Amino acid sequence: MRKSFHGLIAMVKTYLNDNPSSGDVFVFINKNRTLMKCLYFEPGGYCLWSKRLEQGRFAALGKHNESTKLALSATEFSALVEGFDLDIKKRRKRYIKAA
Repeated sequence: MRKSFHGLIAMVKTYLNDNPSSGDVFVFINKNRTLMKCLYFEPGGYCLWSKRLEQGRFAALGKHNESTKLALSATEFSALVEGFDLDIKKRRKRYIKAA
């Protein structure tokens, strides 16, 4: 978790094979799950947001390696930041607009 802008941009390009300037938010969590960094691009440049927990841990997102991508909704991301467990037992059916 020592990486800053350039290191995280390189990780998105090489490990995730994604475009860091796409407007998506890329979330990185350390092995102990006590530190989170979020990288995103907005007009004018990259933004880096970080949060370090003084107590507790961020929710485990299952078994994933460093090149695994997970798509989180805004609600799931907010729940992750606020400390809720993301293990959903049953997801209710919702309307999804066709692309």
